Amino acid sequence: MKLFTKSVLSAAIQVGLFSAAVGFSPVLLAQESDKDQSGKQQELETITVTAQKRSQSIQEVPISIATLSGEKFDSIFSSGDDITALAIKVPGLYAESSNGRVAPRFYIRGLGNTDFDLAASQPVSIIMDDVVMENVILKSFPLFDVQQVEVIRGPQGTLFGRNTTAGIIKFDSVKPRQDYDAYVKTTVGTLGQLNLEGAVGGGLTNELSARISLLSQNRSDWIDNAYLGENDAMGGYQERAGRVQFLYETADFNALLNLHSRNYAGTASMFRANVFTKGSNNLNENYDRDTVFYDATVNNPQEYDSWGGSLKFDFMLDGMTLTSISSYETAAGFSQSDVDGGTMEGPGFIPFPSATRDELNDLEQYTQEIRLASDTDNAFSWQVGGFYFDSSFGVNTVGGAIDPALVFHGNTSWALFGQGTYQIDDNWNVTAGVRYTDDEKTLSTTVPNNDPLKVTDDQISWELSTNYRLTDKTSVFARVADGFRAQSIQGRNIAFAEPATVADAETIMSYEFGVKSDLLQNTLRLNAAVFYYTIDDIQISVIGGELNGNTLDNADKGVGYGFETDFDYRILPNLSVGGGFSYNKTEFKDSNTVVGGCGFGNCTILDPVNADGRPFIDGNPFAQAPETILTLNARYSYPVTSGEIYVYTDVALQGKTNLFLYESAEFQTDNQHEAGLRVAYINYNSNYEVGIFGRNITDQDNVKGAVDFNNLTGFVNEPRTFGVDFKISFY
Repeated sequence: MKLFTKSVLSAAIQVGLFSAAVGFSPVLLAQESDKDQSGKQQELETITVTAQKRSQSIQEVPISIATLSGEKFDSIFSSGDDITALAIKVPGLYAESSNGRVAPRFYIRGLGNTDFDLAASQPVSIIMDDVVMENVILKSFPLFDVQQVEVIRGPQGTLFGRNTTAGIIKFDSVKPRQDYDAYVKTTVGTLGQLNLEGAVGGGLTNELSARISLLSQNRSDWIDNAYLGENDAMGGYQERAGRVQFLYETADFNALLNLHSRNYAGTASMFRANVFTKGSNNLNENYDRDTVFYDATVNNPQEYDSWGGSLKFDFMLDGMTLTSISSYETAAGFSQSDVDGGTMEGPGFIPFPSATRDELNDLEQYTQEIRLASDTDNAFSWQVGGFYFDSSFGVNTVGGAIDPALVFHGNTSWALFGQGTYQIDDNWNVTAGVRYTDDEKTLSTTVPNNDPLKVTDDQISWELSTNYRLTDKTSVFARVADGFRAQSIQGRNIAFAEPATVADAETIMSYEFGVKSDLLQNTLRLNAAVFYYTIDDIQISVIGGELNGNTLDNADKGVGYGFETDFDYRILPNLSVGGGFSYNKTEFKDSNTVVGGCGFGNCTILDPVNADGRPFIDGNPFAQAPETILTLNARYSYPVTSGEIYVYTDVALQGKTNLFLYESAEFQTDNQHEAGLRVAYINYNSNYEVGIFGRNITDQDNVKGAVDFNNLTGFVNEPRTFGVDFKISFY
């Protein structure tokens, strides 16, 4: 095990003193009612979601939704992984990044965006504590003291707006409350891992409560740079984050203040040159997880800082609630990578070196939402509101043909929306919603001979859904939803002496039908949905090629269809299994659009090509869209004195996935999988838990992505890790 740095030890001492002073509260939400073996109930707990900006049972919402919380969430992130660890942990959900622990890319039902630039837009929206995180850096805020994650599949353009054509991932942190509670969790593991997490909350007065949440994550450098003869040169990180919340509550008014910040320093993605052999997608003898050959002497550093806050007001009026949510977010930092993944001396043939540095300058995002919602038991419930968004930032690219190339992006958007639900009878309701959005984006640059750009568009989004209860435990739903992803501007090509590019807005029409059921005396929850969608003018990011470009374009149409299932089954009071399966078939419908293939003829293109050797994408699947996802988990517990010993395991399998818009023999994956394991003892009398865990326990080398411009470069998943952790609580 690596030696810990002085800064890590200092952080450990600080959090240790904090924990000794405040105590700890249980965070295994799924077990709060299971204090001892004899008191366990075999029935599944009710899951409450806010997918429609109201608190509702997940079984009552006419949308395909999956949730993560408590033990399942803690197990996935036990090794301190970043937000992309959610990939293939939920059917239909995928995530990856070519930017290390920042700038994640998300995909739902096969729909996402592979754009690696800091100005990229995505069709999956990230909502954290009721605030949209639009920029890719804001999306990577670390997860800690989380109450619940909701994966809301399908377009959500009515209540949440543009850029939600694929769906939403919604994160809710634990909120302040009057009852005192606090927790501290300490983790020590392989690769020099030392993670500390804690929170404390409770009432300050009869109306005012507060909560403080802290996170410290550390990993030592563990990857050697053999070219420079440097051992343990990169691969580590230090993540610090915190959140302070104040909640003021009276009979007719609530106010919630949320302040949060992040300080991160670590290693960018590890690109490895020529790890594929032409004609094969298998990792070859050039691949060594622990070693790279970089001639760039800085060893892939990246650093980012961000902070922000939100203020939410709820005014309880006569039969209505008026809500205002104001937020401000800011971020800045840089990432530098040896993109070619090697040197002129190898491994393999590399025609020229390439190292780039991307800097995010002065990101500022402001949002304001106001909505008025009914608060009665009437058959008709409704909500109306307005939303305003303003964002500005600069992206500076160093290492291109034009060095430096500073590009400024601006985006303002406003919307009006309304949604209503009518309860026809005790078993049947119908929901309809509509939203009008106006969106404007601008681009300017310090590079000469590039005129400023401005693109505007306005769109109407709508949805219609219905839910019918067949029995008191089973319901069916149907939903038709229209949405759009706003027009985009991409200026990265300016750094390579090419003009900026623009993609027009895309629009989606989605149809889905589903069943939700609680069976076998509420011990089995089984939900399923089938879907079909078409996207007109689907935005594509043409990445790579000999220029390693990043060009926006629109294909004529995209089609996706499939199904997903989620289940939880408490077979016995001490034995539970869960998981799900998704099938996503995606396809471009465009006989004319061509894209750049791999640079220098390195790969084996399987598509028809035009006279210039550029492949057609007609009939191809979307990039980074797994055709299948299978996830399974199981928990078995055994009662012992004062508590229980339990074993929890999870397995995820990713089916066929095409890495780029074109198809080639090299840049596709299939049957990639990872597994995790946790064995722990919980003492319910003294409120502590101690356990051992492993992530990627079979040490699978899974390809997550590739760079195709001057050699067969790839990057892979996180390595196997093991560790021990300890929680203690007071309440």
